[in-house]
Amino acid sequence: MKVYNQKMFLDILLFFAGLLLLYYGAEYLVSGSSHLALSFGIRPLIIGMTVVAFATSMPEMMVSLFAAFRDSSDIAAGNIVGSNIANIGLILGVASMLAPIVVANKILKREFPFMIGASLLLYILILDHKLGFFDGLFQFLLLLVFIGYCIVNAREDGAGPSVDNGTVDYEKSHRLRDLIFIVVGIVGLGVGAELMVRSSVSIARSFGVSELVIGVSIVALGTSLPELAASVMSACKGEMDLSIGNVIGSNIFNILFVLGVCPMVRPLAIEPSLLSYQMPVMLAFSVGLVFLVYRNGGLGRFQGGVLLSGYAIFIATLFV
Repeated sequence: MKVYNQKMFLDILLFFAGLLLLYYGAEYLVSGSSHLALSFGIRPLIIGMTVVAFATSMPEMMVSLFAAFRDSSDIAAGNIVGSNIANIGLILGVASMLAPIVVANKILKREFPFMIGASLLLYILILDHKLGFFDGLFQFLLLLVFIGYCIVNAREDGAGPSVDNGTVDYEKSHRLRDLIFIVVGIVGLGVGAELMVRSSVSIARSFGVSELVIGVSIVALGTSLPELAASVMSACKGEMDLSIGNVIGSNIFNILFVLGVCPMVRPLAIEPSLLSYQMPVMLAFSVGLVFLVYRNGGLGRFQGGVLLSGYAIFIATLFV
C-alpha cells in the first residue's frame, strides 16, 4: 500500500509538472513566434490568425502526438474533443460571467460556420471508428483553406494597422532572443506533453478509469489552460471580443490541425463511447453556443452560467 501511495503521489506530481511545462512552453512559443514575425514586418492581425493560432494549439498537438506514439489513441482523440468542450463550456462560461461578451459580426459569418462544419466533418470521419492518413490530410488541407480565407478577408478589411519601421528594426535586433524563446517553448511543450501523457495513463489505470475519460476531462482541461488564461486576461483588460475569437479559432485548429496532423503521423483508433457520447456533447455545445449568441447578440452572465453549468454536468457524468 505504501509503494502504491508513493507511485500515485509521483504520478500526480509529474502530471502537474507537465502541466506547468505545457503552460510556460506555450507562453514562450507564442511570445517568440509573434515577435519574430513582427521583425519581418508581418501585420499583427495576420500574426494572430496564423502564428499565434498555431502556437496556442501546440499543447493539444504535443499531448495528442505523444499519446498517439504511446498507443493511447483515447487520450489523443479525447484530449481534442474534451478541450473543445472546455473551451466553450468552461472558458467562455467563466469569461462571460466576468464581463459580457459582444460578438463581432465577422465571427458570426466566418468562424462560427467553420467551427460547426469542422465538428460535423470530424463526426462523419470517425463513424468507422478510426482516423487514418487520408482523413487527417483532408482536414489539414481544409485548415489551409480556412487560413487563406481569413487572410484574404483580413486584407480586404485593411488587415489592421501596419507595423512601423521602428518596431521592425527593434524586433530585428532581438531575433536571437525570439529564436531562443521558440526553442525553449518547443522543448517545454515536448517534455510537458510526455510527462502529462505518461502520468495520465498511470493515474487512469490506478483508479480504474478509462484513458478516454482522463483524456476528455483532466488532460483536456490542462491543455486548455493557455486559452483560459488568455480569456481571463482579456476580461480584466475589457477586451472581451478577443475571448470568443480565441476560443472559436482554437476549436477549429484543434480539429483541423491537431486531428489533421496526428492521424497522418499515426492512425488513431476511436473508442465507440467517444462517438456515442462525447462527440454529440461537443456538437451540442457548438450549436448551443451559436444559438445563445444569435439570440442574445453575445454572451451575458446568464448565458455564461448556462455554459458553465452544462460543462460541470458533463464532467460529473463522465465519472458517474
